[in-house]
Amino acid sequence: MPAHLTIVVAIDTNNGIGINNTLPWHLPEDLAHFKRTTSGHPIIMGRKTFDSIGRPLPNRRNIVITRNTEWQHAGVETVTSLAAAKALVDGTPAFIIGGGQIFADTLADSNRLIVTRIDKTFDCDAFFPAIDPRQWQETAREEHHSEVNGFDFAYITYDRIA
Repeated sequence: MPAHLTIVVAIDTNNGIGINNTLPWHLPEDLAHFKRTTSGHPIIMGRKTFDSIGRPLPNRRNIVITRNTEWQHAGVETVTSLAAAKALVDGTPAFIIGGGQIFADTLADSNRLIVTRIDKTFDCDAFFPAIDPRQWQETAREEHHSEVNGFDFAYITYDRIA
């Protein structure tokens, strides 16, 4: 059965997603949204993303893609390719959580995007690919304002156009 892959990503106004393997912002509302969205499901990430998190995320099957066949970490399943990660989830809905190269490599195989769009520009060195409106249709949007940070953001769902 083909994998149902959903990308979960937070981006700034320039599609920035990170700097020096860290998030350039602290948005507690988005962290809670991410937890609610991915809890109980497999998550697939690159090794650098895992290293930036520093531990397996609880209540999720943590799958890390790495070229280093020697790399391992307790509580994590390690694979060397997206194909191997998809084989592990075997049709179960799974979430792609980063980083930049993994997003680029999985965009064509994903069915849905759940994007937190932050209405501010940050200093970033990693970016999410442009969302092509010929391939993706916005199907849901929730507008929010962060009182702590003083900026607006939105949770936007895009579904692949058949």
